[in-house]
Amino acid sequence: MSDQYAHGTPRSLIVTFYGAYGRGPAGGPGGPEGPVPVAALIRLLGELGVDPPSVRSAVSRLKRRGLLVAARTESGAAAYGLSDAAHQLLDDGDRRIYGKPSPGPSDGWVLAVFSVPEQERHKRHLLRSRLSRLGFGTAAPGVWIAPSHLYDETRHTLDRLQLSPYVDLFTGAHAGFEPTADAVARWWDLESLAGRHRAFLKTHEPVLRHWSNRRPVPPEAAYRDYLLALDAWRRLPYADPGLPSPLLPEDWPGGHAADVFGRLHARLRATGARFVRAAVGEPGRAAAAT
Repeated sequence: MSDQYAHGTPRSLIVTFYGAYGRGPAGGPGGPEGPVPVAALIRLLGELGVDPPSVRSAVSRLKRRGLLVAARTESGAAAYGLSDAAHQLLDDGDRRIYGKPSPGPSDGWVLAVFSVPEQERHKRHLLRSRLSRLGFGTAAPGVWIAPSHLYDETRHTLDRLQLSPYVDLFTGAHAGFEPTADAVARWWDLESLAGRHRAFLKTHEPVLRHWSNRRPVPPEAAYRDYLLALDAWRRLPYADPGLPSPLLPEDWPGGHAADVFGRLHARLRATGARFVRAAVGEPGRAAAAT
């Protein structure tokens, strides 16, 4: 297993691949128009250091979770496409991953208050985990808070996981006795979030410098570096929900990290798609990877 594999688990890298290139024509420039053949997926993940057994195991887990669905290509080859739930998940993610942090003042907050019966207490952990992964902070025990622009995505997520019966959602303004910036520092671990942004910059800003003055970019290298950057970046807009800049420390690195990812996206994604098309469209080469 190569060092690059340390950037993400096989399951994470597969989700990242489908988000970037596996959604058909709507999924971005030049991705495959139908389900991705298993042989091609093995080859494409192999470029990131993931061996074939790990790809197959991760695909099976994603299938059991209802995110991937088995299919056949026009030639009859085994393939996998995205479920409707996975499309919704990725569409919601696009607004976070490819958006920009909010530069202006807060336009309000969404509160999630939940109550789970004792006989279903295992769902409490699931609720806390999902709200945390959506970027919610903790305002008080059982009371979670996020910027109001996350309202629609929160509803989609809770409905998809059948957790909505346990949750009440409210929107409104902060009218407490302390400045909102001080409250935000209690609701989120800003120091930890800043550290994650700086770690992204440490790894991927040199990649951007490497490609900024090189033309043309080889498609295979563009695909590899873009997928690794996207896999590392896509978690950050969830941990950091895009808090308004007036509520953040002056040296907040989130904007710079978003800019670096945005420039990598513009520089590498479309070129990487050429490598994906070659892998999907050349069955002989793809099959050799198995």
